[in-house]
Amino acid sequence: MDEKKNKIDFLTVFMSILLTITTASTGWFGYRNILLLEENEQLLSTQKELEEEAEVRERAYIEAQNSINELNNELRSEREELQIILSELQEERNRNEDFEDQIRNLAGTVGTLDRLAQTDRELLQKYSRTFFLNENYRPAQLTQIPQRWVMPGRQDQYFLPEAWPFLEDMLKKAERDGHDLRIISAFRSFDEQVDLKSQFLRQYGTGANTFSADQGFSEHQLGTAIDIVDLKTGATEERFSQTEAYEWLKNNAHRYGFILSYPPDNDYYIYEPWHWRFVGRKLASDLNRRNMYFYDMDQREINTYLIYLFD
Repeated sequence: MDEKKNKIDFLTVFMSILLTITTASTGWFGYRNILLLEENEQLLSTQKELEEEAEVRERAYIEAQNSINELNNELRSEREELQIILSELQEERNRNEDFEDQIRNLAGTVGTLDRLAQTDRELLQKYSRTFFLNENYRPAQLTQIPQRWVMPGRQDQYFLPEAWPFLEDMLKKAERDGHDLRIISAFRSFDEQVDLKSQFLRQYGTGANTFSADQGFSEHQLGTAIDIVDLKTGATEERFSQTEAYEWLKNNAHRYGFILSYPPDNDYYIYEPWHWRFVGRKLASDLNRRNMYFYDMDQREINTYLIYLFD
């Protein structure tokens, strides 16, 4: 009986302990559940806040993107307008440049016409029994050739001022190359040519017509023709053609604008190696390059060189 009682007491105690444990466990799990529920609610609240914040950010992003798109559209529109303005500006510049070109061309034309108007057309005309200079013709100005370049014993000689620098350069270059060229005759007026021709006619008769021009047909009346000799050898007339100085002139005179008016076998006068005429560097150089003489060229072509006469 005691044994039975002990078993009952044991069971009672065991059940009491089990109940206590069960009650305690239930309480702990309940508390734990409460904590989990609170934590879950907090997480849900945080998630909701994050979702709301994400929505706000998304709306802000969309608004920003829309603003960027609007700005890009405005920028594109501004660029297109700027391109139109630049295109119009370029067109205006082109028109201005065309206008400036027209003005320059017009100014050049006016300048050319003015230059031609101030250049004596007689200076490139053919004379020598072809064209006639009347007794009143005389260059507007003449400059005296320094005595160092004039043949000793000759009277004062004069030359066209605009052409003198070319003659002076030629004489100086010839001197540097060892040739002492001197002028024996330059400008001669209509009356002076009358006197000279009369002297030659008295001395040579009609034979004077082969080497002396009648008044009004002499290139000397232009003030751009010279008769030249070599002081070193003293050679004159046709003997001048046998000098080194003459060879130098044949090879170099065109560089200074001078041409030999009456070469061998010309149709006007005897061969005159001493007689040289200024026609401008461009015409003289072109004649030399083409192996032509002044009187072989058509007068209309010669006239085109008048604008370059003193270049």
